[in-house]
Amino acid sequence: MRFSLIPFLLLAIPLAEIAAFVVIGGQIGVWATLGMVLLTAVVGSFLLRWQGIGLFNRINSEMRANRVPGRELVHGVMLLVAGVLLLTPGFVTDSLGFLLFVPAVRDGVWRLVKNRVVVQTMSSGFSSGPQGGPRTPDGVVDLDADEYERQPGNSPGNGDTDRLSDHRRNGKGGANRL
Repeated sequence: MRFSLIPFLLLAIPLAEIAAFVVIGGQIGVWATLGMVLLTAVVGSFLLRWQGIGLFNRINSEMRANRVPGRELVHGVMLLVAGVLLLTPGFVTDSLGFLLFVPAVRDGVWRLVKNRVVVQTMSSGFSSGPQGGPRTPDGVVDLDADEYERQPGNSPGNGDTDRLSDHRRNGKGGANRL
């Protein structure tokens, strides 16, 4: 049977929070202690918003560069956990939450978990060519045989012109239909 830390943490964290409230409340008073708890929740929500927007921009830039944003996604999960910890009343959870806002701490956690995290990508089919066909990496739009027709015309070389069939031109049909 494998040992799990979760039951231990479910008991240890509330006990540590109670002890911290008693010690800090005894030193600075009840109202100052409650004020600090509220202040950390407000400051934490502003930090979460500020760092979350920056992280969202980094994820977008990684995706635009056709790179998998694995590190950024893990940082996003850590920021989410930090936000939950800061909104949970208590000094121990607030301390852990504020630590997760420090980029160096998040990078340290990333180094520990990066070999265990697998980010899978999936083609959505919505990245399509100008006529709606699936686009290949070299920019070529791939059409099926029923999506174009040969018509006599002024095409250089053989006198034929390839045209999109009516159902394809009107947006009806094709592999990318919803």
